[in-house]
This record gives sequence, C-alpha cells and structure tokens, in this order.
Amino acid sequence: MELEVRKYVTLTEEVLKDGEKKTDVVNKRAAAAAVVHNPYAGQYVEDLSQYYEWSAELARTLTRKALQAGGIDKTEVENYGKAAVVGGNGELEHAAAWLHPKLGKPFREEVNGGKSIIPSAKKMGFPGCAIDVPLHHKDAAYVRSHYDAIEVRVHDAPRDDEIVVILAVTDCGRPHPRIGGLQKDEIKGEDGLK
Repeated sequence: MELEVRKYVTLTEEVLKDGEKKTDVVNKRAAAAAVVHNPYAGQYVEDLSQYYEWSAELARTLTRKALQAGGIDKTEVENYGKAAVVGGNGELEHAAAWLHPKLGKPFREEVNGGKSIIPSAKKMGFPGCAIDVPLHHKDAAYVRSHYDAIEVRVHDAPRDDEIVVILAVTDCGRPHPRIGGLQKDEIKGEDGLK
C-alpha cells in the first residue's frame, strides 16, 4: 500500500492584539493538515502498524509546512500539538494509530527537540468538521501560559474514507498570560513537566 494524500492545508495566525491590549511582539501560530485516504475505512483491521509508518513519514512534511507557512524558525517553537479527524467509515483507533506510536519522534526533531508530551485530540467527523488542536509548551507541560488550542477545519474533508491529520506549532503562549504558575523562563527541561 502507498500513502495517498489528497491535499495539504495550512492555517496561520499572527496575533497583534487580544482583548483591549496589543501584544508586545507578533504571536505566530500555524497548523498544517494532510487529508489522507483511509484504506481501512468500512472494515475492521487488527494490525494498524502501516499507519505508524506513514505517520512518521508525514510528520516531517507537516511540521515543515506549518513552520514555513507561519514564518516560524524551528528554534523559535514554544508550543506544539496534534490532532486527527476520521471520516464516517473509519474509527477512532485509526486516528490513534496515526497520532501516537511513531509520529512524535520526527515531529520533535523538526521543532528542535521537545521534552513534553505532545497533546492530542481525535474525533469522528464529516467534511468541514472543526477540531481544536490542543497546545502546550514543548519542554514543560506545566507552563500554564502556554495551555492553548488552535481550531482547524478542512472545508471538504474528511470524506467517509479519509482522515485529516494535523500538526500545530506556535512561537508563543497566550498573548497576555496572568494566571500564575510555572513561567517559561523557569523551565528546567528535565522531565517534560517542569
């Protein structure tokens, strides 16, 4: 079997103001999605390892597309996250097979490391269905200023035999964080938590 990508979609944001206050710098956020054919749609397949291999391959492409679209250098990445939306003839485990076993390592390599778990979301959906891709700091999951999400939708996907696989990155946390907790300049970067 060959990986079949119908199309790639990128989304970028440059946040200049949030609420009534301008940001000190432009906050860049980007996501890249691939609409892939789901060859296991409409059937139960025990061994999903083909998706693991494809996800490792796709991770590099999606990360590079997100970084390029957002104008973010790999050394500037602070937040990351991943998500997948499965079309009607698929199942949630198909999304899990894309997101978990092998996608993380190449994603981290493309964003200059990352000690923290990559937050994820998955759901069943239909063409145009939105998903909030969870985000948090790539080196320390407890940095509250970086708890965030970016909404992604592809207007004509997923079709019943497709999966939308999404990776997201930012060079920032939320624009005006002020709820306390661990600050990014206090990160030890030892265990992925603090």
